[in-house]
Amino acid sequence: MTSSPFETVDCVVIGAGVVGLAIARALALAGREVIVVEATEGIGTETSSRNSEVIHAGIYYPKGSLMALTCVAGRRLLYAYCKEHGVPHRNCGKLIVATNEAESERLAEIKGRAEANGVEGMRLLSAAEAMAMEPNLQCTAALLSPSTGIIDSHSYMLALQGDAEACGAMYAFHSPVQAARVANAGIDLEVGGAEPMKLRCRLVVNSAGLHAPTLAKKIVGLPSDRVPTAYYAKGNYFTLTGRSPFSRLIYPVPVPGGLGVHITVDLGGQAKFGPDVEWIDSIDYTVDPHRADKFYAAVRRYWPGLKDGALQPGYAGIRPKTVPQGAPAQDFVVQGPADHGVPGLINLFGIESPGLTASLALAERVRDIAAT
Repeated sequence: MTSSPFETVDCVVIGAGVVGLAIARALALAGREVIVVEATEGIGTETSSRNSEVIHAGIYYPKGSLMALTCVAGRRLLYAYCKEHGVPHRNCGKLIVATNEAESERLAEIKGRAEANGVEGMRLLSAAEAMAMEPNLQCTAALLSPSTGIIDSHSYMLALQGDAEACGAMYAFHSPVQAARVANAGIDLEVGGAEPMKLRCRLVVNSAGLHAPTLAKKIVGLPSDRVPTAYYAKGNYFTLTGRSPFSRLIYPVPVPGGLGVHITVDLGGQAKFGPDVEWIDSIDYTVDPHRADKFYAAVRRYWPGLKDGALQPGYAGIRPKTVPQGAPAQDFVVQGPADHGVPGLINLFGIESPGLTASLALAERVRDIAAT
């Protein structure tokens, strides 16, 4: 009898973005043997480091959706985690601002949705109240979200990595998954890189972000109708020269596909504007400077003091969508054996915003599915 070329391991998490790191930590804390394989050179090199770094309250998502449930639960867990681990963050709050009567009427609807999701402290403000809080603002009304905040996402990811490593988890970078197959005793993975590996895994968690559907399609034995099509919605950011004119985050009333061009402030006081929504066919992080023209128009609706030439191209991120442009909004998908029929496999699809905020709650969900 010949021995198998595959080394038997307990858990492999594919993808070292913020959600993969949180999952690896949760599994390691539960006593599982964990290996994280990542195709790039380090943690959080794609979507996890190309976002607004906002701790979201859980306002906009449909009641009972996985986005709503994990964002609200994850936000509470995340604030506690940051305090316990010394991760830089600030609970600065945000204003959702209306600039005409039609938008003002929508604020009550947004408040109702937020409260249905369990978001605390939402408060409608008159124009005068809002502009007293933020003197550079111009609006017809606003909605205050006191539980929104900002975070140093890289420090957070380093803390997650350290927690998992302290429980024995191992990381393999420059290690792309090249092939996968459902086997009798789990999932067989062939991992490339300078030190190729053949792993027979009791559990595989596909947390590959933008690449999760492509990876799932490689898994021989996974029903193809359980794998969504990947769509990409790029979000471009522009930075403001000089310090931010606002102490809170300023969001317009949402637009289809995203939350509108909003102003966020980082922990150093630098303001950035975005993201917009640009549907693309392939991964491309370049920022077209000409897109600033639309930014000026959008931002001046609530900050008329924005000067010409004040916006500089910043960076871009890409939302991993599972629905095309114009389709109803997607929800997070955490797909376990009960959904696709393959033991030992959990797929995560469409983990866009608020994935960073929801990461600890998503990790708990994956840990619980893995334990059944």
